[in-house]
Amino acid sequence: MSPATGAPVQVRPVQAADLGPWVAMRSVLWPDADVIDLDSEAHALLDGGEAASAAFVAERDGVLLGFAEATLRHDYVNGTTASPVGFLEAWYVAPAWRGRGVGRRLAAAVEAWTRARGCAELASDAALDNAASQAAHAACGFEETERVVYFRKQVG
Repeated sequence: MSPATGAPVQVRPVQAADLGPWVAMRSVLWPDADVIDLDSEAHALLDGGEAASAAFVAERDGVLLGFAEATLRHDYVNGTTASPVGFLEAWYVAPAWRGRGVGRRLAAAVEAWTRARGCAELASDAALDNAASQAAHAACGFEETERVVYFRKQVG
């Protein structure tokens, strides 16, 4: 479907009927993840209520265009000063719909959800080499707080 025609884009909480296309988009976002695990996580998000986690989809004419997932984090989150904070755990928009405000609307839904839970901050992260994600975050009003490189060493 062409982005130039059709009904307006709607952003709403994910529903059971969205599971198939939602998991398919999760598989695109995390191509190295096991699809069974992605499906199980999606079911858990859907069944978990809205107290500590939420998932939203963007749809137009019955077709899902993207999704966002969020949690409340009570542990320390790099770059934040409060606890708990909302955390944008996942954010995906189909390539044909990028740059058209879909991601911004999904981020706004997560922001409203976060605010409704009494949080003063919404945090997120992006890989150091993912310039597109960093630019999308900046376009939605996120500010970079720090850069981190994680290390590990096998000891056993």
